[in-house]
Amino acid sequence: MASIKIAYVGGGSSRAAGTMASLLAHGKEFDGSHVVLIDQRQDRLDLVERIATKLARAQGLDITVETTTDQRAGLTDVDAVLSSFRPGGFELRQADELIPMRHGVIGQETQGPGGMMMSFRSIQVIQTILDDLAAVAPQAVIFNYTNPVNIVSQAVTAHSDRLIYSMCEGPMTFWQPVLTTAGLDPERAEVMMAGVNHNCWSTVHTYDGEDLIPHLAAGYEKIADDPTVPVWDKRMLHLAVAMGSVPADYFRYYYFGEEYFREAQAHRLTRAGVLLDALPGYWDHYAEQADAEVPELDPNRSRGGIHELELAIDVMSAYYNDAPARLPVNLPNTGGALPGFDSDTVVEVWCDVDASGARPVPQQPLPHAVRGITQTLAEFQRLAAEAAWGGTRADAVRALTAHPFVRNLHVAEELYDDLAYANRDHLPERLLR
Repeated sequence: MASIKIAYVGGGSSRAAGTMASLLAHGKEFDGSHVVLIDQRQDRLDLVERIATKLARAQGLDITVETTTDQRAGLTDVDAVLSSFRPGGFELRQADELIPMRHGVIGQETQGPGGMMMSFRSIQVIQTILDDLAAVAPQAVIFNYTNPVNIVSQAVTAHSDRLIYSMCEGPMTFWQPVLTTAGLDPERAEVMMAGVNHNCWSTVHTYDGEDLIPHLAAGYEKIADDPTVPVWDKRMLHLAVAMGSVPADYFRYYYFGEEYFREAQAHRLTRAGVLLDALPGYWDHYAEQADAEVPELDPNRSRGGIHELELAIDVMSAYYNDAPARLPVNLPNTGGALPGFDSDTVVEVWCDVDASGARPVPQQPLPHAVRGITQTLAEFQRLAAEAAWGGTRADAVRALTAHPFVRNLHVAEELYDDLAYANRDHLPERLLR
């Protein structure tokens, strides 16, 4: 039982109620712990605190929850920092999606120009968290869900000694819909994925002990001309068969970029626009549940569902309870666990996690057919992290030109200036000049 002090930076976000429900679902694993919710809006913090406190009481847990808008005060003497915040809110995510499209480039939350701008905003805040931790909690470990998790982690590990583990469920979930589309049972498969966050591929893939790919090929042949199968499901299965490796869902933007861009243009709203429309309803639901004697979060009225950030909490539990678990983590490729990537590049790999930390399981190399694009995205990750941490406009433009979405230097320069202007209130002067 880990009795620890946890600071949740982003504790007033639309995901926070579900995150606290997830933490409390671990029950006795964190009994006796103290959670500090940190955010900028006290009214939203209050709703999350009331929901969490009532859930803890109903479950008979000795977990206390408090709130603060003072980041340094909230971080004082913490053991763990759970980081999941969105500087600029969904309004700037919408700008990250729409502005690139004006330049003929895909706009996406964690990929390409949009992902780079989100990383710039996030890393400016992460730097203040690191400064505060150095002053008030020098031993704290960061468990990060702030996107893009790979660029954030790349910057932190390159420029500080702070231990940071970043998480994403992708390697656990990306492959299952591909198998389902092929008519296969995911329970009969073993799939291990590796790469960089949101851009991983299967390096181990078997079905009933046999190579999975021929089974996928047979499944694709059956549904290739079936108009009842959703087009994107069909495309991702096609990609797995063509490349001989199961892809992360985000590779749709690279291998079917023209199709995605045309379809995005036809939509009335981007994904951020959809979320902005839904947010008032989420907060209405949280207000209702904060007033209930025993809150019950409705997965259809809660951001992301009723249990959020579960993988981060699994890693925290394995670490602080010394309860060994095998889980995917983003961390530096120390020792070359993933062949073909530099030792200081943050990679997403399966790890054995316990009180000694997260140790990468030795990985098979990525297939040559997909290794190049993943290495390119890893280099973009490094360039974006460096630009965000202490670079200039010139460094940012170099990062954009390295990304496959961006066609040429002129597009990179004009697009960057457009994005930087929209983000000017969240960026240092060095990135605006």
